[in-house]
Amino acid sequence: MAVAWIGNREALIEHAAAHAASLVSSSRCPVFSFDTDIDGTRAAIALAERAGAAYDHADGAALARETALFTDKGAMTVAPGETRRRADVVVIVGELPRIHHGLVGELAGTVPDLSTGNQRAFFVVGPNGMSVPPLSGGRKATQLSCGQASLTATLAALRAQYKGRRTSQPVSNFNDFAKALAAAHFPVFLFSGHAAEGLALEMLQGLIADLNRKSRASGLYLPASENGWGSALASAWMTGFPLRTGFARGLPEFDPWRCDVERMIAAGEADLHLRISAATAQLQKKRARMALIVLTKTEKPVAGAAVTMAIGEAGVDHDAVVYSSRTGSLRSIDAQAASQLPSAATIIRLIATHAFLEPLPC
Repeated sequence: MAVAWIGNREALIEHAAAHAASLVSSSRCPVFSFDTDIDGTRAAIALAERAGAAYDHADGAALARETALFTDKGAMTVAPGETRRRADVVVIVGELPRIHHGLVGELAGTVPDLSTGNQRAFFVVGPNGMSVPPLSGGRKATQLSCGQASLTATLAALRAQYKGRRTSQPVSNFNDFAKALAAAHFPVFLFSGHAAEGLALEMLQGLIADLNRKSRASGLYLPASENGWGSALASAWMTGFPLRTGFARGLPEFDPWRCDVERMIAAGEADLHLRISAATAQLQKKRARMALIVLTKTEKPVAGAAVTMAIGEAGVDHDAVVYSSRTGSLRSIDAQAASQLPSAATIIRLIATHAFLEPLPC
C-alpha cells in the first residue's frame, strides 16, 4: 500500500519527506495547522521553531474562544471528578460537543455526595430547539431560554434576573432555577467554546462569580476539541504561550489575530501550509502560489497537495498520549488496531531531519 505521494505520483517515504523538507526550508512564511496527539504537537512546534512558522489548531476558531477566556478574563472551574462527586445541580450552557454527551449521561445516572435528594437537578441554557445531550432514565433537563434569543442574550437575562433586575424578556422556568440554586450545595455549569461566543463565556463566568458572593458554584470546562486543548497545554509548556503562536522573528510570539492560520491563508500571507490531522476534512481553499503539505490517514493523494504522506490515528494505529476531558489531564491510550502506519511525530521528525540536517529534540 502506498503511503507517500509527490503531487499525484507515488513516492518512497524518504523521497516525499525530502521534498517536503525542501519546501519547508525554502518557505518565507510557513504556517502549520494540526489536530494530533501530544507527541505530534511537540514535534510540530519544534519544527515550527526552526522554520519560523506560525501554528494553530486545525479548527482554531472554537479553541481560540476558549483560550481567550483563560488568557483575557479568567475562569472559575472545577475538575471532572469533583463534579461527579459534588455537583447536585448541573447546568448545561449551550450546545456541547458530542464527545461530552457520555459524561452528561454519566452525571445523570449517579448521585452526588452533597445531594439532599436521590438525583441531580439538570437545567439547560440556550434557545428553544437546541441540541441537548440525552439523560438516563428518560429524564429531561429544564429549559432556561428567552425564546429564540441567542445564548449570550439568554445568559445576560439570566444574570440580570438573578440580581433582581428587570429584563425585556424573562427567562423561562427561572423560578424553578432560583429554587434549585437556593437549595443547592454545589451547582456546576458545563460549558464549551464549541457553539458559544466569547462574550457568552465571559457572561457565564460573571454569573458564577455572582453566585459565589452568597454560596458557591463553579464551571466545568469541556473543550471543543480534546486534541486541541492538549495541544494548547503542550504549546504553553514549550513556549509559554497557547496556540496561535509564531516564530517569524526567531522567538515565540502569541498573537491570536496575526497568527490565525486560517486568516493568514485567506489573506495570501502564507506561502506554505503544513496540515497535520489523521481525520480527513475539507481543506480551506489554498492560494495558487501556496504549497500544501498534508499528513493524514489516507490511501490516496490529497488533491492540490505538493506532498501527501499517510499517518496513523492516535489511539487506533499507535499508542499515544492525549488530553482527556473525563479526567481533566493527559492520559496514555493503547492502539485499538495497531498498524504499520507511522505516527505524525515520526513523519514530522523525518521532515525536520531532511530540512535542517539534524533531528528534533525528543
